[in-house]
Amino acid sequence: MTQARNLAAILSHQAKHDALTGLINRREFELRVEAVQQGAMERNAQHSMLYIDLDQFKIVNDTSGHVAGDELLKQVSSLLHAELREGDTLARLGGDEFGVLLENCPLEKSCEIAEQLRLKLTAFQFVWQDLTFNINCSIGVASINRLSGSLSDILGAADLACIAAKDHGRNRIHVADREDDEFLQRRGEMRWLPRLQKALENDDFQLYCQQIAPCRAGPQPLQRLEILLRLKDNGRIIPPGAFIPAAERYNLMPQLDKWVIGRVFSFVQRQPASAVSKYAINISGSSVSDPALITYILQQSARFKIPAETICFEITETAAIANLSNATQLIKTLKTEGFRFALDDFGSGLSSFAYLKSLPVDYLKIDGMFIKDIKDDPLDYTMVKSINEIGHAMGIATIAEYVENKETFELLKTIGVDYVQGYHIHRPQRLSENVVEKLIKT
Repeated sequence: MTQARNLAAILSHQAKHDALTGLINRREFELRVEAVQQGAMERNAQHSMLYIDLDQFKIVNDTSGHVAGDELLKQVSSLLHAELREGDTLARLGGDEFGVLLENCPLEKSCEIAEQLRLKLTAFQFVWQDLTFNINCSIGVASINRLSGSLSDILGAADLACIAAKDHGRNRIHVADREDDEFLQRRGEMRWLPRLQKALENDDFQLYCQQIAPCRAGPQPLQRLEILLRLKDNGRIIPPGAFIPAAERYNLMPQLDKWVIGRVFSFVQRQPASAVSKYAINISGSSVSDPALITYILQQSARFKIPAETICFEITETAAIANLSNATQLIKTLKTEGFRFALDDFGSGLSSFAYLKSLPVDYLKIDGMFIKDIKDDPLDYTMVKSINEIGHAMGIATIAEYVENKETFELLKTIGVDYVQGYHIHRPQRLSENVVEKLIKT
């Protein structure tokens, strides 16, 4: 009987605690938060939750291995636990994330405790073999009271506050404010996450296309089409502006980009060789940094046996500059295989022209903010003219976006821009054989 009771106690402990750090695990932490929240509803009490995310954990793992990472987590757990009050609950929520439940602790006091924990970690140095690491953290703070909502609302608020702390520079605390515009935006993005994951599983995305037309007179070359992404949701077609920010936030863009590439390559394989000269496919900033992207593109190209020169990948200027070495390698490697590249939203950066020497692109897509008011704004006209002249001097063709009316189109023809794109030329349509056939005939 004694052995049975001891075994039951051991199993109960293991079910509630993290094996590595000895702290309570996420499931037990959530049960305790839920119990405290119920008490707050009944007695109008004030509690708080902290969501702590280490800022340098990946660096330790990448440079010294997972054994070092595990030791860091154990040392951080001991350090945090020593700083908390008796009765406070510290848990490991997963990876390098920790939760703290502060009972009978109003928001102002919880912020003081969060700052103490942050300063303690900032002063801590993790030593592993001959390396020393400075450890910082980002902390989200959320109230638990009768207005806090459900368990998921509390956890979501703390998580979003932690994300905001990271976005604002890391190594800081951020308090969840349910009336704040930024909080509401992030909460909306978080709600998109399961919908996007389900859409990827169920193939609920659709490809649309928009024509890119030549400006110059003379014999018309083959059609050029930019591929656009849409989401099917309960009979509605949702534009990318609604879900792409959430996909970027939660690192789903590499999966989305690969989904698009695979589907477009499959579509191109089924088309006559003379149908379309270029299909433009957008690549996100996170995909530019994905080491597996080049291999995936080459595998899909070999699988569907498509001419590489029919594909033009578009990378925004800001994404290319933020990942300059990766972008340069991606462009150079795939250009040797015959693929083409366009630098999208060009002109939005402060040093746009300086980076052109490092990025061997074939097209410049002039940022739409310079195009939409070009007929009324002399500065926009000058910017577009300068970008066009420099692009041509470097042997790069130019494309103007957001061409919404005939006046803008005629002005861009006068400047000498090579291609135009916008509602005046063609409104996006779902990509299909029939649509491509009609565009060819027009």
